[in-house]
Amino acid sequence: MTCSATGSPTFWFAVCLLLSAPLVPAAESRARRVVDVAPVWSGHPVRFALLTCGARQFVAFFDADRQLTVAVRSVGSTDWDFHRLPSHLGWDSHNYVTLAADRDGHLHLSGNMHCVPLIYFRAQQPLDASSFERVPAMVGRNEQRCTYPRFLTGAEGELIFTYRDGRSGSGDQFFNVYELQTRTWRRLLDEPLFAGEGQRNAYFHGPVRDAAGDFHLCWVWRDTPDCATNHDLCYARSRDLKHWETSGGRRLQLPISLATAEIVDPVPPGGGIINGNTVLGFDALGRVVISYHKFDAAGKTQLYNARREDDRWRIYQTSHWDYRWEFSGGGSIVFEIGFGPVTAGSDGSLTQTYHHARHGSGRWRLDTDTLRAAGSAPRERPWSAETSRVRSDWPGMGVRTAPDLGSGDDPQMQYVLRWETLPSHRDRPRAEPLPPPSMLQVHEFERDGGEGM
Repeated sequence: MTCSATGSPTFWFAVCLLLSAPLVPAAESRARRVVDVAPVWSGHPVRFALLTCGARQFVAFFDADRQLTVAVRSVGSTDWDFHRLPSHLGWDSHNYVTLAADRDGHLHLSGNMHCVPLIYFRAQQPLDASSFERVPAMVGRNEQRCTYPRFLTGAEGELIFTYRDGRSGSGDQFFNVYELQTRTWRRLLDEPLFAGEGQRNAYFHGPVRDAAGDFHLCWVWRDTPDCATNHDLCYARSRDLKHWETSGGRRLQLPISLATAEIVDPVPPGGGIINGNTVLGFDALGRVVISYHKFDAAGKTQLYNARREDDRWRIYQTSHWDYRWEFSGGGSIVFEIGFGPVTAGSDGSLTQTYHHARHGSGRWRLDTDTLRAAGSAPRERPWSAETSRVRSDWPGMGVRTAPDLGSGDDPQMQYVLRWETLPSHRDRPRAEPLPPPSMLQVHEFERDGGEGM
């Protein structure tokens, strides 16, 4: 049993849109039931975690008092058991929590970390949140300045954990793998996957696994805590998450640095590219398409799609917006632009969703040759008006959602977390008065067909 996420495009799209607009699921879903979990902190957004493992469901969140809590229920029940863990949230929107289960059913939880020592809990009994215990170290090295924890599923179904060691503008990316027999962690790679060399760090999207079983990554480099210093869109692929190569098959020696990486688009610092807004998709021929934004020749922010064609990357401008998103500074910001990956339909057509602070949200139909927006595709049906409607009368509140990181016994069912908070605040405290706690809920949907989240 492994219930961890596999690094799908939806995962990072959800992270990006957490601070802007709620996601909607794929078409042909209809709401069936809403289950209240508990009142939760609403002073600023921090992503929570939902994990369905067969007939059991787990939710990790910060409660109304900002204490890390895990709620457990049997799927179909409205009764939850609650287990508080010794970790409290401050004001940092980076400090999300994430969950996974290994193949033996033991739960793993990490989070509430932004350049702090590792925070990691492991359950001592299968699917038993009451048996969570704090584990002070995984491998015992490079675990004092941890950020962005993620659990992944490897090529052979193994549980993998990755995190950044360091800070924005100076950090390395480490990957660990879990040994079931010894219940211990070891390095998946002897060195970091990405090395910032004390001068930068990589913000990556993926790994996304294609139909042939290959893993794909894209990333940008960032030189300082100022988000305007993101630059150089890069790419790598792997069969096993251990041996990496360029799109042309050139072996990459680890760790990958700016000097050795394959650069897809050499966007300079201040060029309008940002971490959190690079996503991977595929066209109908299975070719990799990387979506990102940067400034055009007129200084406006545009969405671009880079596709690997023959022996080179070809870059296409997809949008024609008349707006410049001018971002800068440190801390968590509200994203004014977001988009999903390029997605191929069964008929070979290509579509892409987007959200824009000035131009609204929609779903483009793309020209298959030029990847330009060729018109509007039918809108995906939202989960329900009740899901997306802000219920709080407190000014500035917005809906937050988080996808299911696992899978249940019923393939026709999908689940999403929903709650409301104020927007991000550059990770700084807000002055009182603050909004009351909002109700965290699990929204249940029944698929009529098509793809799920």
